[in-house]
Amino acid sequence: MTTLRLWPEEFEALRAEARAAVEAGLELFGDLRSADEASMTTDERVAFARERLAKNVFPSPDAIARDIAGVPCRIFTPDGPPRAVYLHFHGGGMVSGTPAMMDIPNQMLAHAHSVAVVSADYRKAPEHPWPAGPDDGVAVARWLVDNAQAEFGSARLLLGGESAGGYMAAITALRIRDELGAIDRVDGCNLVFGVYDWGRSPSQRGIRPHEGPDVLSPDGIAFFTDCFLPGRSDDERRAPQISPAYADLRGLPPCLVSVGSTDHLLDDSLMFASRAAAAGVDVDLFVAPDMPHAFFAFDCGITKRWNETVADWFEARLTP
Repeated sequence: MTTLRLWPEEFEALRAEARAAVEAGLELFGDLRSADEASMTTDERVAFARERLAKNVFPSPDAIARDIAGVPCRIFTPDGPPRAVYLHFHGGGMVSGTPAMMDIPNQMLAHAHSVAVVSADYRKAPEHPWPAGPDDGVAVARWLVDNAQAEFGSARLLLGGESAGGYMAAITALRIRDELGAIDRVDGCNLVFGVYDWGRSPSQRGIRPHEGPDVLSPDGIAFFTDCFLPGRSDDERRAPQISPAYADLRGLPPCLVSVGSTDHLLDDSLMFASRAAAAGVDVDLFVAPDMPHAFFAFDCGITKRWNETVADWFEARLTP
């Protein structure tokens, strides 16, 4: 019999510090949880979502802006020959956000691990509902399968993203497997607090095992879902081609799945990770106790451990 623990014993001593960091840092996310959104029209709410994320964008002057397969991308290259190409997707609920949001982490990743980073600015809902965004992800992936070696000096691929970007990475990996027949080219998926059940998992609906604060809310998640998948029932939104948690996950590359225990997307990660492991996928699961969505924004001992885990995972994937 195996005892299931979602985090190591050593994290218990770090939880008080984590809660304090979240309480102090939530002021930075105050407008993410605005009570005024309920009175807005859809257009006003979309504009508000885009404006609030734009406030926290700090573009790097070193990013190379380039269209790949008709999709705007931001690219970072290492100082020497790349060991792989990391196809990255930003967050924003499939409604907002840009690759520049993650310029600094992506630039640091490129130099720390000697990878070329390609971050795709996929199309957003409600103007472009499903499958527009995933189609853009697959278009960039197809181009990289065909051209990464000649263009960047490495044919090896890694995929990853945060929040909606975690969803984009997972669904793109599945379509690389099923449509491109090239999943052997992908060495790993870095899936950070993603959406894997668009039929609204229990935690998305507010039924969480932990009542700690979060930067997401059930109402906000439902709004993004309605924008991305309008006119569909929850069961229809759980179709395997839409929700990765309901897909056949066999044959996927190693996955690092990360989520906080107070995140309204907690159940998505737990379900995806357990189903992937049951399907024979090599899964590393990092659950950050007492930490919300976007937990890496809150500096504490637990997030330091997460940064170390991510660095070790990348090195393991990149080591021949």
